[in-house]
Amino acid sequence: MNKLMARLIFCFFAEDTDIFGGRGKFTETVARMSAADSANTHEVIATLFRVMNTKRENRAAAGLPRWANTDDFPYVNGQLFSGGDEVPRFSKIARSYLLHVGGLDWTKINPDIFGSMIQAVAEDEERGELGMHYTSVPNILKGLNPLFLDDLRAKLEEAGDNARMLLNLRKRIAKIRVFDPACGSGNFLVIAYKEMRAIEAEINRRRGEPDRASEIPVTNFRGIELRDFPAEIARLALVIAEYQCDVLYRGQKLALAEFLPLRNENWITCGNALRLDWLSICPPTGTGVKVQADDLFGSPLDQAEIDFENEGGETYLCGNPPYKGSQEQTPSQKADLEAAFSGRIKSTKSADYVSGWFILARDYIARSEAASAFVTTNSINQGRQVSLVWPAILADDIEIRFARPSFPWSNLASKKAVVTVSIVGLGRKSNRPKLVFTGDTVMEAGYIGPYLVPDQSVIVAPSARPVSSLSEMTYGSMPNDNGGLILTPDEARDLVEEHPLAARFVKRLLGSNGAIHGQWRYCLWIPTADLPDALAIKPIRERVEIVRVHRTQSSRATTQELAKTPHLFGEVRHSDGQALAVPCHSAEDRPYLPFALIDGDTIVDNSAIRLPDHKMFEIALYASRLHLVWIATVCGQLETRYRYSNTLGWNTFPVPMLTDKNKADLTRCAEDILLAREHHFPATIDDLYDPESMPTDLRAAHDRNDEVLERIYIGRRFKNDTERLERLFDLYTKMTASAAPAKGKKRKAGANA
Repeated sequence: MNKLMARLIFCFFAEDTDIFGGRGKFTETVARMSAADSANTHEVIATLFRVMNTKRENRAAAGLPRWANTDDFPYVNGQLFSGGDEVPRFSKIARSYLLHVGGLDWTKINPDIFGSMIQAVAEDEERGELGMHYTSVPNILKGLNPLFLDDLRAKLEEAGDNARMLLNLRKRIAKIRVFDPACGSGNFLVIAYKEMRAIEAEINRRRGEPDRASEIPVTNFRGIELRDFPAEIARLALVIAEYQCDVLYRGQKLALAEFLPLRNENWITCGNALRLDWLSICPPTGTGVKVQADDLFGSPLDQAEIDFENEGGETYLCGNPPYKGSQEQTPSQKADLEAAFSGRIKSTKSADYVSGWFILARDYIARSEAASAFVTTNSINQGRQVSLVWPAILADDIEIRFARPSFPWSNLASKKAVVTVSIVGLGRKSNRPKLVFTGDTVMEAGYIGPYLVPDQSVIVAPSARPVSSLSEMTYGSMPNDNGGLILTPDEARDLVEEHPLAARFVKRLLGSNGAIHGQWRYCLWIPTADLPDALAIKPIRERVEIVRVHRTQSSRATTQELAKTPHLFGEVRHSDGQALAVPCHSAEDRPYLPFALIDGDTIVDNSAIRLPDHKMFEIALYASRLHLVWIATVCGQLETRYRYSNTLGWNTFPVPMLTDKNKADLTRCAEDILLAREHHFPATIDDLYDPESMPTDLRAAHDRNDEVLERIYIGRRFKNDTERLERLFDLYTKMTASAAPAKGKKRKAGANA
């Protein structure tokens, strides 16, 4: 089926671009020669495929029917139509779809269509399993432009009409090798090829050689792809791109004269990129390679060699590797990561799958003069991934040359892969300015740290205490009860109605989900001093016994010890008085982090974090854009949800010294936010912070809070999140440096310990 799709795509393109004898010739022939009930549609198509696999001089002896044996269908070669001409039977509906698709205009086919097509037909489970996210052309250029295309265009501008400079630039372009080790349907390779052909065409125009044949070999664009079908489409896409460029820059006549027959070489490797030697597949120098094939659509791993047409010049690695978090990886993918890192990090068990491509790109660059740019899930530059993988990636004089931090993107697929990405460019250390792209702005820096913040290389470590003068956050209480201590609203009501004395042992229980969606549960909260009274109530006694049995049967010694106090939560973290309840996970599309204000009769469970004895101005800090950006960066995300941590997020949040006036202003802002929320009671947090329908007064209260807080930090509003992070990391670095004990200084004898 995969080969059939590739053949049909070629035929639809060929019949609309004069490669076949007349526009729509393939579709028209199928419509004319196949029965309306589609009984012989498969036979007609198979015959046409056989014609295109037979040289003209051999067709008479091949016994082909007269209607097919015409010059309208040339010999294609390239092994596109070899290897059997079996075609599955078509239903009447399938035939009508085929003819409809053939009637579309295929002359301007965009390579993005190929990726979208594969994504559309792939099952959701397969897309998730492979981390399949196809990238649109504008987003591809966000990586390719700063990687090397911008430099080529700058050199073209610098050359002007200088014939020698133009010639040198043309020779340079012809030697460039582009390698995508996760090439999918070839979008990155095709776009790189087309952009380079456009620059070469302008060079030829300025030199008075507009009809000159291209010196850019399509075989300089190499790739690795795990699955057969996208690998086949990638090779076909490059063939079509070459023809399109020849038509555009040299004219239809010259393009047709050189297009057929297709070349037989294969230059896309089908295999597991994390298990292959990239330097042997796309060597940066020389002409020979090791992993090749002898036909366009055969498996390359066991085939003969395909050489480059010229000596190597520059090599650029690019692509959109698969995104798979540690929880979604298969055992074989975890083994891939372990092989790629080769013991260079403590453990690969929690590493993102995409990090395997970064470490192998690092290895490639360290042994060559190459550079790379990958579109990646933004989580690799957030949270614990930073300290886990980036010290290894940036070892041996490797640097981040440019970055485009977190941004959403879309492609043309009907099943759009919803994901927030970053683009990270690597290369050897150099004196060139490093570039950070945010929207339409570009910021120059001396270096870029692993959080993709300009001129900040610090890696934030968890802290047991706040680095700023803030109250301490703790996780909520963990039941460890096998459900014995937890009650649904109905169970709590029934218990109290049947046993009124049980009311003092029942408290509201709030977790992350409850805080966001307003879904309350209840729990048994029994002080040890009141245990005899509680056990006198039969339903409570039965529930406490459930807990005791559960803990006794545990294999963990600590849990077994808790069986001695089955009436208590396994971990008790509660205090009377008002507290802030902070969900551990929350959706990334909300403009602010969610929180709930609770009283002392509400227990927070361990799916949330609590800030007891808080000060009102601390609500303003938590509810700010500054804090959200900090959490998103240093705590990271779980899938598409923010992951909140008290030790890594709140305790490390850098806050400048606040004056009494600052605290008063922030207190007023916090009160305004709470009043605006109260105005929309009983709306839930999920309702209030829906990005599409957030109440105007609440949004205004938050915006005012952001303005007041940001003026405390820098005297004005921040321009963007990159600037926010730059200031936060600068302040964090200074605060942690001043808090660290001085090295080399000895305490005087008798000094207090």
